[in-house]
Amino acid sequence: MNTNYSSLPLASPSIELQSNQPDSDAVNGGYNGHAKIWKRDSFQGEVEDGDELPLIGDGPAGPVEGSGVPGAVFNLATSIIGAGIMALPATMKVLGVAVGLASILVMGILSEITIELLVRFAVRCGAPSYGEVVYSALGRPARIVAQMCVVVNNAGVLIVYLIIIGDVMSGSLRHIGVMDQLIGHGEWDNRRLLVLVVLVIFLAPLCALEKIDSLSLSSAASVALAVVFVVVSCSVASVKVIEGKISMPRMGPDFSSTAAMLDLLVVIPIMTNAYICHFNVQPIYNELKDRTPHNMYKIGRITTVLCVVVYALTAVSGYLLFGDETESDVLTNFDKDLGIRFSSVLNYVVRIGYVIHLVLVFPVVHFSLRQTVGSLMFGELAPHTHSCRKKMLSLTVVLLALIYLGSTMIPNIWVAFKFTGATTGLALGFMFPALVALRLGKEGESLGKGERLLSLVMLAVAILVSIVGVIGNVYSLKSKSG
Repeated sequence: MNTNYSSLPLASPSIELQSNQPDSDAVNGGYNGHAKIWKRDSFQGEVEDGDELPLIGDGPAGPVEGSGVPGAVFNLATSIIGAGIMALPATMKVLGVAVGLASILVMGILSEITIELLVRFAVRCGAPSYGEVVYSALGRPARIVAQMCVVVNNAGVLIVYLIIIGDVMSGSLRHIGVMDQLIGHGEWDNRRLLVLVVLVIFLAPLCALEKIDSLSLSSAASVALAVVFVVVSCSVASVKVIEGKISMPRMGPDFSSTAAMLDLLVVIPIMTNAYICHFNVQPIYNELKDRTPHNMYKIGRITTVLCVVVYALTAVSGYLLFGDETESDVLTNFDKDLGIRFSSVLNYVVRIGYVIHLVLVFPVVHFSLRQTVGSLMFGELAPHTHSCRKKMLSLTVVLLALIYLGSTMIPNIWVAFKFTGATTGLALGFMFPALVALRLGKEGESLGKGERLLSLVMLAVAILVSIVGVIGNVYSLKSKSG
């Protein structure tokens, strides 16, 4: 019997049949001519002994393309460690050191659990993106809502990046910029012009790249620069503690005033938003060289440990250094004398290094934003085609223009973070993963009682925190306007 498919042995947990016909767009869940049949996951959700066989073609197999585990860790960590890290010392000021550290640890663990749930059920249903996982579990309306959440969340994050770049380089009403300190007053005092130059010269070329694994090296550099910031901040704080120049910090929240209570309501969603990277999990998984759930779980765990350590050290050292004067963007605090030798040099290292870090992080977050908007507007496009490339570049230009306009309208990063954290951040990081697990787990009977209970608790807490956070944000704005 004539057939367009070559057979594979059935000794694998997954079976892929490769068509000898030219690649075509995805039809009914099959992508580029491949039909996938997945063996049911084990009770713990891991597919045993390798999850995907290499494709069989007519000729000898070429070198496997994609990123390894280190590159994937850097990309995922870069998705997490962005501008949010600069707001953590301010959250520590509100929560206190003990409660703040506990929150960082708990949120890291819960986020890693939701990443593993997403990977497990994405493999189960063969979904290539976050939106498709939601679609498989909850249907088309839920997918559209999830995609809109990705768009709002990522656009907000990228706007925050540009705000920070402008604050650091051009200065603000309360702080002097790096350019003024280095060169003096000039055209660079025009914040909007400076941000536009950075956007066109540095960000646009990186955002025009087609694959996320092309950003592995820049992601590694960005993580290294974040570590430099942490090392400098912790070193300065340690020296000042030894010299007795830092007083004992507050361990818990301040309940002494209504304003302090409002700050507490606002800061909780910001903390829950600290680990949101779920929209990039599937693209990173799709481009792994050895694409198995087990490898992605390992990547998620390594990344979580790295981010918990970086977050904890940054939050504590930043709060110790500046105390109650800690700004919502702690980078702006580094324009003054730190009270130790070589203070001015360290200030430049911290601020310039982190601006470069944001420049390198920007395209990673932009990648999933562009992918999601493209899916909403054009559907799934056939990759590596001329029309796809043309639409991708056009979409990149439009998105960058809108993000730039947004950065000129929002006053500071605290305003952006507190609203996205209370809405889209919680939805992407906790609500949708919990709903996906509960729905698909019910159909496949792969969730244990403990996992099901944890998913229900995460869903309930996320909804409660979202409601409380939005109410706190509204009251906060009213009290300031009044």
